[in-house]
Amino acid sequence: MHLLLGRSGRLALYVGLWSLVGAVLALLLVGQTGLGWSGALLLALPLASLYSSVCTSAWYVARTTPLNTSGVPRLLATALGAALLSSTALMLAARVWSFIVRQWFRVDATFDAIGSTVFAFGVIIYLLSLAVSYVVAASERAQAAERRALEVQVLSREAELRSLRAQIDPHFLFNSLHSISALTTANPAGARRMSLLLGDFLRQSLKFGAEERIPLERELMLAQKYLEIEQVRYGDRLKVEVHNDGAGACLVPSLLLQPLVENAVTHGVAHLLDGGTVRVSASRTPSRVSVVVESPYDPDRPKRKGTGVGLANVRSRLRATYGPDAALETIDENNHWRVEMTLPATES
Repeated sequence: MHLLLGRSGRLALYVGLWSLVGAVLALLLVGQTGLGWSGALLLALPLASLYSSVCTSAWYVARTTPLNTSGVPRLLATALGAALLSSTALMLAARVWSFIVRQWFRVDATFDAIGSTVFAFGVIIYLLSLAVSYVVAASERAQAAERRALEVQVLSREAELRSLRAQIDPHFLFNSLHSISALTTANPAGARRMSLLLGDFLRQSLKFGAEERIPLERELMLAQKYLEIEQVRYGDRLKVEVHNDGAGACLVPSLLLQPLVENAVTHGVAHLLDGGTVRVSASRTPSRVSVVVESPYDPDRPKRKGTGVGLANVRSRLRATYGPDAALETIDENNHWRVEMTLPATES
């Protein structure tokens, strides 16, 4: 929807401004042609009123060629092309209107006398309208960014609470404590190790969850701690590989990987008799960061109700934080579950 149609006050302000534009055009005609004020206003005000509707197209031009994604040649070509085309339409209207005024109102105003002034005026006014449209579009983007920032804060807190609930989930704690209890007799050293890992994991989760964004290397470290706890439980059935190819300094939303690695274990390796390997790898290009989590799974295992909540949470946080600049893709092939997350590479 056009900006002017959003509020009635904007339309009234627009009409008022174009009345002033018509007065300026009349002033130019008086200076250029020697017309009286009455004749100049009779020529200028209807033309300004008509051109005001033409200049509303500048809003759509600014939307289709945004400053942040369009190159300078395209911006200049689009702006000049639209200005010249619009001004040509104004000049044709001026030819018709000047004939009507001369015949009906006996005003001595020929098109030859006013044509060049009207054309130059039309080009300048359209470019000004386009500039204003870009300023308004930039303001809207800034407001949208502020709204997204607020959404990020809310979703970040929700994700923190959801992650903490997942970490203190009855199943997770029950299984961990049950494993610790079983190990106290058979493997006291393993029970002690699992207790320490569990405490360290919860402490780090609370620490990182309080921050909106943290370096990716911390996210990978927390994911590895979680997987180490699971390794105590599953033993040799669970193997872990974590790789970081130069992406550690990039900032990501805190606790973003937790749902992904948890899914890889609980819906993958945990249901395989021979176990498998959970791989977490991070890499970057100059502008993008890619994080991949993959693990095998049992295709014959009945699907559990609730699978996919973690993925939905991660998608929501990515969308609120980065908009369309981030993506989460799931791939299922050869009995392997793979999630690839891409987002902008930012270090500060």
